[in-house]
Amino acid sequence: MKRIVSLISAALVLLLPALALAEDAPVSEMSYILNTFSFLIMGILVMWMAAGFGMLESGLVRSKNVATICLKNISLFGIAGILYYVVGYNLMYSGVDGGFLGSFGLWSADDAAALAGDYSGNYAAASDWFFQMVFCGAACSVVSGCVAERIKIWSFLAFCVILTGIIYPIQGSWGWGGGWLSEMGFADYAGSTIVHSVGGWAALTGAIILGARKGKYGKGGRINPMPGSNIPLATLGTFILWMGWYGFNGGSVLALGDAASAIEMSNVIVNTNLAACGGMIAAMIMVQILYKKLDVTMSLNGALAGLVSITAGPATPSLGAAVLVGAVGGVLVVLAVPFFDRLKIDDVVGALSVHLVCGIWGTMAVPFTDSEASFVTQFIGVAATGAFVVITTSVVWVTLKYTVGIRCSEEDEMRGLDVSEIGMEAYPDFQSTHIGGSGIGVPGIPTHGVAGVVAKTVEQS
Repeated sequence: MKRIVSLISAALVLLLPALALAEDAPVSEMSYILNTFSFLIMGILVMWMAAGFGMLESGLVRSKNVATICLKNISLFGIAGILYYVVGYNLMYSGVDGGFLGSFGLWSADDAAALAGDYSGNYAAASDWFFQMVFCGAACSVVSGCVAERIKIWSFLAFCVILTGIIYPIQGSWGWGGGWLSEMGFADYAGSTIVHSVGGWAALTGAIILGARKGKYGKGGRINPMPGSNIPLATLGTFILWMGWYGFNGGSVLALGDAASAIEMSNVIVNTNLAACGGMIAAMIMVQILYKKLDVTMSLNGALAGLVSITAGPATPSLGAAVLVGAVGGVLVVLAVPFFDRLKIDDVVGALSVHLVCGIWGTMAVPFTDSEASFVTQFIGVAATGAFVVITTSVVWVTLKYTVGIRCSEEDEMRGLDVSEIGMEAYPDFQSTHIGGSGIGVPGIPTHGVAGVVAKTVEQS
């Protein structure tokens, strides 16, 4: 019996190398498939955040501007997709080599090696492009809510072309494309700076150059509140963003083809969730202490503040540390909202407080839990990115202002951009000026979008 066992053992020893070689191909291919699948599914979750931005902003603007907000959010995503294909991806990732930008040119997928059985590329090229593109769209979405209710829609979309096609990819190449910040060791896991603060800086310059909404700030430093139209919608938008953030941070592991990557992704998603919880609860407590009552919108922004704060380093904190990182973000957002109001910088949805302030905090917090990160390098990355985006976006905003104009007229602002910019109301049954209760809208203004235009055309014929 012992002899038989010895023979079997010897045979296994001889066969193990052959078995390992036989398994290499299918395991490698499976890893390639799982990595690709992760990029696609997580990218879809990040795209879902576009709906979250749209619903959050729709709930926080006044009802006369809701349809315009919806149009802006879906159109900017379309612009981001096209511009990232035409120039953005290659500018961010092609041939950066420790420098300041990549190459100009159309992106195209090259999967010839994988189709020939070489899976060393780790994932399909198009899956990576898609995942990176939706991040580009997210950065642009930050700007939309901040400058809402007074900006011309075509001027805003023109700005989006430059932001998504040129500005975002160039600064993104520094940290994620193998550029100079990457060489220094700058750590921004999923984009507290590269995505969120970039959107925040662009929104800040836009809000300053555009100016505040009429009636927002009165004499003697008085701040006149302009309540949003739909708190339940804003809450839904926050939940959608919270859910999408699991793809935002979880997908930034950039792999799912082995156990280590799966474990890291699990930790990242749990830390992301706990940071949001910490940010929301901290914001609620802070508001209660300062104002003696709770505020729904501050609580929503507290959750988002926690999410932005953890985004730069969600893989290294312990669970408790993730809660604390998010909680600090929640406190900061409550303090930052009145700070910007005192400066008379009109931010309709709190984007500056959430994405800019907490984006900076989250990036600077990374070295507390990641021993390989440096406070000096983190600061250099934050400062360089901020300076670049402030200068470039200011040039774009000012150029638009003195050419095509960026601000609608005072009359159009009072009527609402839904009617003045796109001729369509989000809530026509409640907003339209009716004549004698007949249900006929103001002459010349279609009250039901396409249906209204068709009805008007038929009536004229």
